[in-house]
Amino acid sequence: MEAPETVVVDKNEKDFYSVWAIPPDEVRARVKKLMEGLRSEFGGPQFEPHVTVVGAMSLTADDALEKFKSACNGLKAYNCTVDRVATGTFFYQCVFLLLHPTPEVAEPSSHCCGHFGYKSSTPYMPHLSLLYGDLTDDEKKIAQEKAHKLDESNGSLSFPITRLQLWKTDTEDTSLKSWERVAECNLSPD
Repeated sequence: MEAPETVVVDKNEKDFYSVWAIPPDEVRARVKKLMEGLRSEFGGPQFEPHVTVVGAMSLTADDALEKFKSACNGLKAYNCTVDRVATGTFFYQCVFLLLHPTPEVAEPSSHCCGHFGYKSSTPYMPHLSLLYGDLTDDEKKIAQEKAHKLDESNGSLSFPITRLQLWKTDTEDTSLKSWERVAECNLSPD
C-alpha cells in the first residue's frame, strides 16, 4: 500500500496582493457594460471594476490578510467622483475613469498603504480602469471616444465606496486568469 501523498504548503511563499475599493453593484453593472463594449473592439482581459487603493506588493498570504484586516479596522466609507475618461501609458492604465483626487479619496489609500508599508514612486492617482491593453496612442484615443459614446454621462458619475477587497494579483499574468479575491471588508458608515 502506498503512503498518501502530502502536499506541503510553504508558509513563507510570497505572492502579489493588491487592495481594491469596490463600487456599489449598480455602478459595477454600468461600468461592466462599458468595459465589455470596449473589449469587444479592442480586446484585453476581463476584470472586476475597482479602484486600486494599494498597488501590488509581494507578501505571504498570512501577512497580506493580517495587514488587510488591520488596514480596514476603523476605515470609513467615502465618496468618489469621476473627473473624466483618460488614457495612460502602460498596460494596467490603458483607458480609465480618472477620479477627483480629493482628500476624502486619497486618505483611505494613504491609510492602507501605511498599514502595508507600501511606498509608491508616484503620487496616488485614483482611477477605475475600463480597459487593460497595450494600445497605440491612436487606438487609446479611439477607445476613449468610444467610452464617451457608450456612456455619455460617465464623466459626471459619483458613487460611494463601502467595501474594500484584498486580491491576489500576479502582475506578470496579463491574462488575469490567476487573479483571485482573497478577502473583503465592509467599511463603517460615515
